[in-house]
Amino acid sequence: MITAALAPAPQQSPIPLPAPRWQTLWRQALRAPAELLAALGLEAADLGVSDAALAQFPLRVPRGFVARMRHGDPADPLLRQVLPVDAEMRLAPGFSLDAVGDGAAKKSTGVIQKYRGRALLVATGSCAINCRYCFRRHFDYAGENAAKGGWREAVAAIAADPTIDEVILSGGDPLSLATPKLAELTDALAGIPHIRRLRIHSRLPVVLPERVDDELLQWLAGLPWPLAFVIHANHANEFDAHVDAALARLRGVGAQLLNQAVLLRGVNDDIEALAALSERSFAAGVLPYYLHQLDRVQGVAHFEVDDERALALHAQLMARLSGYLVPKLVREVAGDTGKRPLQASAS
Repeated sequence: MITAALAPAPQQSPIPLPAPRWQTLWRQALRAPAELLAALGLEAADLGVSDAALAQFPLRVPRGFVARMRHGDPADPLLRQVLPVDAEMRLAPGFSLDAVGDGAAKKSTGVIQKYRGRALLVATGSCAINCRYCFRRHFDYAGENAAKGGWREAVAAIAADPTIDEVILSGGDPLSLATPKLAELTDALAGIPHIRRLRIHSRLPVVLPERVDDELLQWLAGLPWPLAFVIHANHANEFDAHVDAALARLRGVGAQLLNQAVLLRGVNDDIEALAALSERSFAAGVLPYYLHQLDRVQGVAHFEVDDERALALHAQLMARLSGYLVPKLVREVAGDTGKRPLQASAS
């Protein structure tokens, strides 16, 4: 007797696993140089990795950002931004602990006011990524945290000054705070009638795009002010499809997206890199805003590009790209009333 063949079992689509929450990805960030370099097929001895620099300023880099680095390339521009190296421990003339005058501009605990009409809140000292060129790498976050006491002192200082019409959330990175904590702050600020705009400076949509979740978007959509959202990307390779999606979601709630970059030796100090950064950021819906000369804080001198080269690169950028793709080349000078445009010295 010939038996009938058994019919094959119907194929079942695998049940998709839920995407990891951003907090989980945050906790999974790499903190050891050896682990980072092993993921890239590199050797620490070849790159001047410094235990002393690591002790002074820890390594932290999300795995998704590491995935955008070029395997086997010790000169990768994303790797250079996060790897602690011997050069950080060399003292350089003209480099200080507070290069931009944050201490002198303190208005109250966690509130800095350098420019008329704008107040900056140091919302937290935490970041999803520790950038080696950070101008606040020596900042006293423990003592200067606007979140202390439920934001009361910071909010009171802003409420008492009717000339302040724009509040800037900075840090650290303000989006490292849980969304309910951010809502607690903006609910308090909403009672101040002279605030007309809110600005958020955050690197998280670039380095940890999963942070742009539904809860965050719901909070942003409910804010009572026009919103400027300033991201921070220094190289075109920092963008990928996940970053593009996060930025699109931010635009979807009405945020005006701007990018500010830092001119960094070995990262973006050539015309091809700068042009690609402007074009890639605009393709992602982000307008190039500032290209900063390096803030001269101790430990970052090896990233510095001299003014003559910076001006030459900027001139090439203006000759190559449409005007709206060319960021302003600026320097922050302690005590100035605004960012100072970089200009060629008179001959």
